[in-house]
Amino acid sequence: MRLLRVLFVVSSLVGAGWSLTMVSMLSATPSSVLSPQSSRASARHWPQFRGDLQLTGVSDSTVPRELKLLWTYDAGEAIDSSAAIADGTVYVGTYAGELLAIDLETGTRRWTYQTGDFGIGESSPAVADGTVYIGDLSGVLHAVSVHDGTARWTFQTDGEIRSSPVLVGDRVLIGSYDGYLYGLSARTGELAWQLETSNYVHATPSVADGVAYFGGCDEMFRGVRITDGEEILSLRSGAYTAASPALSGGYAYYGTFNNEVLGLDLRRQQVIWTYEHPQRHFPFYSSPLVVDGKVIVGGRDRMVHALDAATGQALWTFTTRARVDSSPAAADGRVYVGSNDGRLYVLDLESGEKLWEFDAGAPLSASPAIAEGRIVIGSQDGQLFAFG
Repeated sequence: MRLLRVLFVVSSLVGAGWSLTMVSMLSATPSSVLSPQSSRASARHWPQFRGDLQLTGVSDSTVPRELKLLWTYDAGEAIDSSAAIADGTVYVGTYAGELLAIDLETGTRRWTYQTGDFGIGESSPAVADGTVYIGDLSGVLHAVSVHDGTARWTFQTDGEIRSSPVLVGDRVLIGSYDGYLYGLSARTGELAWQLETSNYVHATPSVADGVAYFGGCDEMFRGVRITDGEEILSLRSGAYTAASPALSGGYAYYGTFNNEVLGLDLRRQQVIWTYEHPQRHFPFYSSPLVVDGKVIVGGRDRMVHALDAATGQALWTFTTRARVDSSPAAADGRVYVGSNDGRLYVLDLESGEKLWEFDAGAPLSASPAIAEGRIVIGSQDGQLFAFG
Protein backbone atom coordinates (compact mmCIF):
# COMPACT_ATOMS: atom_id res chain seq x y z
CA MET A 1 0.00 0.00 0.00
CA ARG A 2 1.36 3.37 -1.03
CA LEU A 3 2.02 5.77 1.85
CA LEU A 4 0.00 8.99 1.86
CA ARG A 5 1.05 12.17 3.56
CA VAL A 6 -1.69 13.84 5.56
CA LEU A 7 -1.49 17.25 7.17
CA PHE A 8 -4.15 18.43 9.51
CA VAL A 9 -4.59 21.08 12.15
CA VAL A 10 -6.60 20.67 15.32
CA SER A 11 -7.63 23.86 17.06
CA SER A 12 -6.60 24.34 20.70
CA LEU A 13 -9.11 23.73 23.43
CA VAL A 14 -8.96 25.80 26.56
CA GLY A 15 -10.19 24.49 29.89
CA ALA A 16 -9.48 21.63 32.26
CA GLY A 17 -5.79 22.22 31.61
CA TRP A 18 -5.60 20.34 28.30
CA SER A 19 -5.24 21.17 24.61
CA LEU A 20 -4.83 19.49 21.24
CA THR A 21 -1.94 20.37 18.97
CA MET A 22 -1.15 20.46 15.28
CA VAL A 23 -0.11 17.04 14.07
CA SER A 24 1.47 15.87 10.82
CA MET A 25 1.88 12.21 10.02
CA LEU A 26 2.25 9.52 7.43
CA SER A 27 -0.52 7.00 7.05
CA ALA A 28 0.57 3.58 8.20
CA THR A 29 0.36 0.31 6.35
CA PRO A 30 -2.21 -2.17 7.65
CA SER A 31 0.53 -4.17 9.39
CA SER A 32 1.22 -1.21 11.67
CA VAL A 33 -2.25 -1.24 13.21
CA LEU A 34 -2.13 -2.49 16.76
CA SER A 35 -4.00 -5.51 17.96
CA PRO A 36 -6.60 -4.72 20.67
CA GLN A 37 -4.92 -6.93 23.27
CA SER A 38 -2.35 -5.39 25.61
CA SER A 39 0.65 -7.49 26.58
CA ARG A 40 2.05 -7.73 30.09
CA ALA A 41 5.00 -9.34 31.79
CA SER A 42 4.52 -12.92 32.95
CA ALA A 43 4.50 -13.78 36.63
CA ARG A 44 8.02 -15.25 36.44
CA HIS A 45 9.86 -12.83 34.15
CA TRP A 46 10.42 -9.10 33.64
CA PRO A 47 12.82 -9.40 30.69
CA GLN A 48 13.20 -5.75 29.63
CA PHE A 49 12.46 -2.14 30.51
CA ARG A 50 8.75 -1.84 31.47
CA GLY A 51 8.36 -5.62 31.37
CA ASP A 52 6.95 -6.18 27.88
CA LEU A 53 7.25 -5.06 24.27
CA GLN A 54 4.39 -2.57 24.59
CA LEU A 55 6.09 -1.01 27.67
CA THR A 56 2.88 -1.22 29.69
CA GLY A 57 4.64 -1.75 33.04
CA VAL A 58 2.21 -4.47 34.14
CA SER A 59 3.08 -7.85 35.68
CA ASP A 60 0.96 -10.94 36.25
CA SER A 61 2.98 -11.72 39.35
CA THR A 62 1.24 -11.94 42.73
CA VAL A 63 3.08 -9.71 45.21
CA PRO A 64 2.60 -10.10 48.97
CA ARG A 65 0.22 -7.55 50.47
CA GLU A 66 2.62 -6.97 53.35
CA LEU A 67 6.03 -6.31 51.80
CA LYS A 68 9.30 -7.03 53.55
CA LEU A 69 12.85 -6.19 52.55
CA LEU A 70 14.34 -9.54 51.50
CA TRP A 71 17.88 -8.44 50.64
CA THR A 72 20.07 -5.52 49.66
CA TYR A 73 23.06 -5.63 47.31
CA ASP A 74 25.66 -2.85 47.43
CA ALA A 75 26.72 -2.12 43.84
CA GLY A 76 29.09 0.66 44.90
CA GLU A 77 27.90 3.23 42.33
CA ALA A 78 24.60 4.87 41.41
CA ILE A 79 21.89 2.80 39.75
CA ASP A 80 19.62 4.61 37.28
CA SER A 81 19.22 1.44 35.19
CA SER A 82 15.98 -0.44 35.83
CA ALA A 83 16.42 -4.14 36.47
CA ALA A 84 15.43 -7.05 34.26
CA ILE A 85 14.48 -10.38 35.84
CA ALA A 86 14.69 -13.69 33.99
CA ASP A 87 15.04 -17.30 35.16
CA GLY A 88 15.71 -16.34 38.76
CA THR A 89 18.41 -13.76 37.96
CA VAL A 90 18.32 -9.98 38.30
CA TYR A 91 20.31 -7.97 35.72
CA VAL A 92 21.09 -4.30 36.28
CA GLY A 93 23.64 -1.69 35.18
CA THR A 94 25.59 0.82 37.30
CA TYR A 95 27.49 4.07 36.82
CA ALA A 96 30.68 2.08 37.51
CA GLY A 97 30.19 0.57 34.06
CA GLU A 98 29.19 -2.79 35.45
CA LEU A 99 26.41 -5.09 34.33
CA LEU A 100 25.55 -7.22 37.34
CA ALA A 101 23.85 -10.60 37.50
CA ILE A 102 22.33 -11.15 40.96
CA ASP A 103 20.52 -14.20 42.29
CA LEU A 104 16.88 -13.19 42.79
CA GLU A 105 16.39 -15.53 45.76
CA THR A 106 19.49 -14.69 47.80
CA GLY A 107 20.85 -11.37 46.51
CA THR A 108 24.31 -12.89 45.87
CA ARG A 109 26.27 -11.88 42.79
CA ARG A 110 26.61 -14.49 40.06
CA TRP A 111 28.91 -12.51 37.76
CA THR A 112 29.98 -8.99 36.74
CA TYR A 113 30.58 -7.72 33.20
CA GLN A 114 32.66 -4.54 32.82
CA THR A 115 31.61 -2.30 29.93
CA GLY A 116 34.75 -0.14 30.00
CA ASP A 117 35.66 3.31 31.26
CA PHE A 118 32.15 4.73 30.85
CA GLY A 119 29.18 4.03 33.10
CA ILE A 120 25.72 2.70 32.43
CA GLY A 121 23.01 5.32 32.85
CA GLU A 122 19.29 4.82 32.31
CA SER A 123 19.78 2.04 29.76
CA SER A 124 18.15 -1.06 31.21
CA PRO A 125 18.95 -4.67 30.31
CA ALA A 126 16.93 -6.82 27.93
CA VAL A 127 17.22 -10.62 28.15
CA ALA A 128 16.42 -13.19 25.47
CA ASP A 129 17.78 -16.52 24.21
CA GLY A 130 20.68 -16.73 26.62
CA THR A 131 21.91 -13.18 26.01
CA VAL A 132 21.52 -9.96 27.98
CA TYR A 133 21.85 -6.63 26.12
CA ILE A 134 22.62 -3.19 27.56
CA GLY A 135 23.93 0.19 26.37
CA ASP A 136 26.55 2.42 28.02
CA LEU A 137 27.37 6.12 28.11
CA SER A 138 30.22 5.72 25.61
CA GLY A 139 27.62 4.70 23.02
CA VAL A 140 28.31 0.96 22.96
CA LEU A 141 25.62 -1.69 22.96
CA HIS A 142 26.85 -4.87 24.64
CA ALA A 143 25.58 -8.43 24.13
CA VAL A 144 26.63 -10.65 27.04
CA SER A 145 26.16 -14.34 27.84
CA VAL A 146 23.71 -14.86 30.69
CA HIS A 147 25.62 -17.98 31.73
CA ASP A 148 29.01 -16.50 32.61
CA GLY A 149 28.97 -12.78 31.77
CA THR A 150 31.34 -13.02 28.78
CA ALA A 151 30.98 -10.69 25.81
CA ARG A 152 29.31 -12.03 22.68
CA TRP A 153 29.55 -8.85 20.61
CA THR A 154 29.51 -5.06 20.85
CA PHE A 155 28.16 -2.36 18.55
CA GLN A 156 29.48 1.21 18.63
CA THR A 157 27.22 4.21 18.04
CA ASP A 158 28.37 7.84 17.89
CA GLY A 159 26.56 9.08 21.00
CA GLU A 160 25.82 7.95 24.52
CA ILE A 161 23.10 5.33 24.98
CA ARG A 162 20.38 6.00 27.54
CA SER A 163 17.67 4.16 25.63
CA SER A 164 17.04 0.54 26.59
CA PRO A 165 17.41 -2.30 24.07
CA VAL A 166 14.32 -4.11 22.84
CA LEU A 167 14.35 -7.64 21.36
CA VAL A 168 11.90 -8.48 18.57
CA GLY A 169 12.55 -11.82 16.91
CA ASP A 170 16.04 -11.68 15.39
CA ARG A 171 16.30 -7.89 15.82
CA VAL A 172 17.59 -5.83 18.72
CA LEU A 173 16.53 -2.16 18.62
CA ILE A 174 18.49 0.61 20.34
CA GLY A 175 18.38 4.40 20.30
CA SER A 176 21.44 6.63 20.65
CA TYR A 177 22.26 10.24 21.33
CA ASP A 178 23.81 10.32 17.85
CA GLY A 179 20.20 10.73 16.64
CA TYR A 180 19.65 7.26 15.23
CA LEU A 181 17.44 4.30 16.04
CA TYR A 182 19.32 1.14 15.09
CA GLY A 183 18.08 -2.28 14.08
CA LEU A 184 20.77 -4.95 14.61
CA SER A 185 21.07 -8.69 14.31
CA ALA A 186 20.45 -10.00 17.82
CA ARG A 187 22.83 -12.91 17.16
CA THR A 188 25.82 -11.10 15.64
CA GLY A 189 25.31 -7.37 16.22
CA GLU A 190 25.50 -6.72 12.48
CA LEU A 191 23.71 -3.54 11.38
CA ALA A 192 20.48 -4.28 9.51
CA TRP A 193 19.26 -0.67 9.25
CA GLN A 194 19.38 2.72 10.92
CA LEU A 195 16.80 5.49 11.02
CA GLU A 196 18.02 9.07 11.34
CA THR A 197 16.17 11.63 13.47
CA SER A 198 17.01 15.27 14.13
CA ASN A 199 18.11 14.97 17.75
CA TYR A 200 18.86 12.53 20.56
CA VAL A 201 16.93 9.26 20.77
CA HIS A 202 16.55 8.91 24.52
CA ALA A 203 13.30 6.95 24.72
CA THR A 204 12.96 3.20 24.44
CA PRO A 205 10.81 2.04 21.52
CA SER A 206 7.59 0.14 22.18
CA VAL A 207 6.51 -2.52 19.72
CA ALA A 208 3.28 -3.88 18.28
CA ASP A 209 2.62 -5.87 15.10
CA GLY A 210 6.07 -5.40 13.64
CA VAL A 211 6.28 -1.64 14.23
CA ALA A 212 8.46 0.21 16.75
CA TYR A 213 7.03 3.45 18.13
CA PHE A 214 9.08 6.11 19.91
CA GLY A 215 9.21 9.82 20.66
CA GLY A 216 12.37 11.81 20.14
CA CYS A 217 14.17 14.87 21.38
CA ASP A 218 13.41 16.38 17.95
CA GLU A 219 9.76 16.68 19.07
CA MET A 220 8.59 13.93 16.69
CA PHE A 221 6.77 10.67 17.36
CA ARG A 222 7.57 7.92 14.86
CA GLY A 223 6.50 4.46 13.81
CA VAL A 224 9.22 2.37 12.17
CA ARG A 225 8.82 -0.99 10.45
CA ILE A 226 11.15 -3.44 12.19
CA THR A 227 11.90 -5.60 9.16
CA ASP A 228 13.55 -2.85 7.11
CA GLY A 229 13.64 0.38 9.19
CA GLU A 230 11.08 2.13 6.98
CA GLU A 231 9.41 5.08 8.72
CA ILE A 232 5.66 4.68 8.27
CA LEU A 233 4.32 7.18 10.79
CA SER A 234 5.56 10.59 11.84
CA LEU A 235 3.74 13.18 13.92
CA ARG A 236 4.75 16.26 15.83
CA SER A 237 4.59 15.99 19.62
CA GLY A 238 5.17 19.71 20.09
CA ALA A 239 7.94 19.20 22.66
CA TYR A 240 11.16 17.44 23.57
CA THR A 241 10.31 13.85 24.54
CA ALA A 242 12.44 11.63 26.78
CA ALA A 243 9.67 9.37 28.10
CA SER A 244 9.03 6.04 26.39
CA PRO A 245 5.51 5.41 25.02
CA ALA A 246 3.19 2.73 26.33
CA LEU A 247 0.87 1.00 23.86
CA SER A 248 -2.53 -0.49 24.59
CA GLY A 249 -5.46 -1.38 22.38
CA GLY A 250 -4.39 0.70 19.38
CA TYR A 251 -3.36 3.74 21.42
CA ALA A 252 -0.04 5.23 22.50
CA TYR A 253 0.57 7.28 25.65
CA TYR A 254 3.60 9.34 26.68
CA GLY A 255 4.62 12.56 28.43
CA THR A 256 6.69 15.48 27.16
CA PHE A 257 8.84 18.34 28.42
CA ASN A 258 5.96 20.66 27.50
CA ASN A 259 4.34 19.47 30.75
CA GLU A 260 1.77 17.32 28.91
CA VAL A 261 0.75 13.70 28.62
CA LEU A 262 -0.55 12.76 25.17
CA GLY A 263 -2.99 10.05 24.10
CA LEU A 264 -2.71 9.04 20.44
CA ASP A 265 -5.10 6.94 18.36
CA LEU A 266 -2.78 5.07 16.03
CA ARG A 267 -5.58 3.75 13.83
CA ARG A 268 -7.14 7.15 13.18
CA GLN A 269 -3.68 8.73 13.30
CA GLN A 270 -4.51 11.61 15.58
CA VAL A 271 -4.05 13.00 19.04
CA ILE A 272 -7.24 12.25 20.95
CA TRP A 273 -6.34 14.07 24.15
CA THR A 274 -3.63 15.90 26.04
CA TYR A 275 -3.43 16.32 29.79
CA GLU A 276 -1.74 19.05 31.78
CA HIS A 277 -2.26 19.61 35.47
CA PRO A 278 -4.28 22.84 35.85
CA GLN A 279 -1.96 24.36 38.48
CA ARG A 280 1.39 22.54 38.43
CA HIS A 281 3.23 22.76 35.10
CA PHE A 282 6.29 20.49 35.11
CA PRO A 283 7.82 18.07 32.57
CA PHE A 284 7.05 14.37 32.40
CA TYR A 285 10.23 12.25 32.28
CA SER A 286 8.65 9.09 33.71
CA SER A 287 7.25 6.55 31.24
CA PRO A 288 3.57 5.70 31.75
CA LEU A 289 1.94 2.62 33.18
CA VAL A 290 -1.18 1.49 31.31
CA VAL A 291 -3.55 -0.84 33.15
CA ASP A 292 -7.31 -1.35 33.48
CA GLY A 293 -8.22 1.69 31.41
CA LYS A 294 -5.85 3.97 33.29
CA VAL A 295 -2.65 5.79 32.37
CA ILE A 296 -0.46 6.36 35.42
CA VAL A 297 2.69 8.46 35.19
CA GLY A 298 5.12 10.27 37.45
CA GLY A 299 5.83 13.97 37.03
CA ARG A 300 8.58 16.38 37.95
CA ASP A 301 5.85 18.20 39.87
CA ARG A 302 6.44 15.56 42.63
CA MET A 303 3.15 13.87 41.77
CA VAL A 304 1.91 10.57 40.43
CA HIS A 305 -0.99 11.19 38.04
CA ALA A 306 -3.73 8.68 37.16
CA LEU A 307 -5.69 9.49 33.99
CA ASP A 308 -8.60 7.94 32.17
CA ALA A 309 -7.05 6.26 29.12
CA ALA A 310 -10.03 7.11 26.91
CA THR A 311 -10.39 10.80 27.77
CA GLY A 312 -7.24 11.95 29.54
CA GLN A 313 -9.28 13.22 32.49
CA ALA A 314 -7.58 13.10 35.87
CA LEU A 315 -8.78 10.31 38.14
CA TRP A 316 -6.44 10.90 41.09
CA THR A 317 -3.05 12.29 42.02
CA PHE A 318 -0.61 11.31 44.74
CA THR A 319 2.00 13.78 45.99
CA THR A 320 5.51 12.71 47.00
CA ARG A 321 8.28 14.88 48.45
CA ALA A 322 10.39 15.22 45.27
CA ARG A 323 10.16 14.76 41.51
CA VAL A 324 9.06 11.36 40.17
CA ASP A 325 11.28 10.23 37.28
CA SER A 326 10.73 6.56 38.15
CA SER A 327 8.22 4.83 35.87
CA PRO A 328 5.33 3.18 37.75
CA ALA A 329 4.70 -0.56 37.57
CA ALA A 330 1.60 -2.51 38.57
CA ALA A 331 0.65 -5.96 39.81
CA ASP A 332 -2.56 -7.28 41.33
CA GLY A 333 -4.34 -3.93 41.73
CA ARG A 334 -1.39 -2.03 43.18
CA VAL A 335 1.01 0.57 41.78
CA TYR A 336 4.71 0.56 42.67
CA VAL A 337 6.80 3.68 42.01
CA GLY A 338 9.98 5.31 43.25
CA SER A 339 10.57 8.99 43.95
CA ASN A 340 13.62 11.19 44.21
CA ASP A 341 12.57 11.70 47.83
CA GLY A 342 14.19 8.28 48.39
CA ARG A 343 10.98 6.35 48.93
CA LEU A 344 9.35 3.41 47.21
CA TYR A 345 5.58 3.86 47.30
CA VAL A 346 2.79 1.32 46.99
CA LEU A 347 -0.50 2.88 45.92
CA ASP A 348 -3.99 1.52 45.44
CA LEU A 349 -4.69 1.41 41.71
CA GLU A 350 -8.30 2.57 41.98
CA SER A 351 -7.99 5.38 44.52
CA GLY A 352 -4.31 6.39 44.63
CA GLU A 353 -4.31 5.85 48.38
CA LYS A 354 -0.88 5.16 49.85
CA LEU A 355 -0.74 1.61 51.16
CA TRP A 356 2.95 1.36 52.09
CA GLU A 357 6.28 3.13 51.70
CA PHE A 358 9.94 2.28 52.20
CA ASP A 359 12.67 4.83 52.82
CA ALA A 360 15.69 3.79 50.76
CA GLY A 361 17.80 6.72 51.98
CA ALA A 362 18.69 7.94 48.46
CA PRO A 363 16.77 9.01 45.34
CA LEU A 364 14.96 6.28 43.41
CA SER A 365 14.92 7.39 39.78
CA ALA A 366 15.10 3.82 38.46
CA SER A 367 11.85 1.95 37.87
CA PRO A 368 10.59 -1.14 39.71
CA ALA A 369 10.85 -4.60 38.14
CA ILE A 370 8.31 -7.23 39.23
CA ALA A 371 8.63 -11.02 38.94
CA GLU A 372 8.16 -14.12 41.10
CA GLY A 373 6.34 -12.09 43.74
CA ARG A 374 9.27 -9.72 44.21
CA ILE A 375 9.86 -6.01 43.59
CA VAL A 376 13.43 -5.01 42.63
CA ILE A 377 14.68 -1.42 42.38
CA GLY A 378 18.05 0.35 42.56
CA SER A 379 18.95 3.66 44.20
CA GLN A 380 21.32 6.48 43.37
CA ASP A 381 23.65 5.53 46.24
CA GLY A 382 24.23 2.14 44.62
CA GLN A 383 21.90 -0.06 46.65
CA LEU A 384 19.78 -2.69 44.94
CA PHE A 385 16.70 -3.67 46.96
CA ALA A 386 14.46 -6.72 46.70
CA PHE A 387 11.07 -6.82 48.43
CA GLY A 388 8.59 -9.63 48.72
